[in-house]
Amino acid sequence: MVIGFIGSGSMAAALARGLAGQVEGMLFSDSGSGRAAALAEELSGEALTSEEVSRRADALILAVKPAALEAVAPSLQEASEIVSVLAATPLARLREAFPAASTILRTMPNVSVEVRKGVICVAGDDPSPAVAAALEHIAHVVAIDEDDFDGATAVMGCAPAYLALAVEAIADAGAEDGLDPELARELIVETTAGTAELLRLRHPADVRRAVASPGGSTEAGLEELERHGARDAFAAAVDGSLRRMRA
Repeated sequence: MVIGFIGSGSMAAALARGLAGQVEGMLFSDSGSGRAAALAEELSGEALTSEEVSRRADALILAVKPAALEAVAPSLQEASEIVSVLAATPLARLREAFPAASTILRTMPNVSVEVRKGVICVAGDDPSPAVAAALEHIAHVVAIDEDDFDGATAVMGCAPAYLALAVEAIADAGAEDGLDPELARELIVETTAGTAELLRLRHPADVRRAVASPGGSTEAGLEELERHGARDAFAAAVDGSLRRMRA
């Protein structure tokens, strides 16, 4: 299968890096930024015009800015299978833009698809077996109602940035106490990776209680997090993302 990317920004790059070596070929286009050529060189693909990508690809990943949809759609009418990663762009608008497409899939990936550990929320038509296999290779794929896309995006699409901020803050605190900064970062990154695997098996509250013995140092740290409003801050971050998406 040949995958064509219409738009070569950050999310397209993450998807392409995850898919590298798993598909027959990848074609890239952009609006003149030069990112398509850079990705093509990095991943042994080809940089082409959007019309050429549409003509040659078996499936298109639509990754332009949502406001550009109507401008690029006329050049993509030969495409039969379209996977959209456009934020806040409902299926009805996509189907209006691509009336001849046989399959339109609305998706929301997060950046961890780059390392094949992502999450992708999907709605719309059933993808072809080849596209379904490609997505499942790079992510945990979850079918959701389209009405839930905003909430899902706030939880899984934005969360990598929130978690990265927590990792950065903890590593910085360790460095301020005298740890080598690279060592502090290594320790918290590997701890985060291990904790994520543990959270697949156990409820977050159970993990928290298992680590925080009564009267211990972890309990003291959790008390400080509560005193400084950490839980409320994360809730506010989700609310802020939702407000911006719905504005």
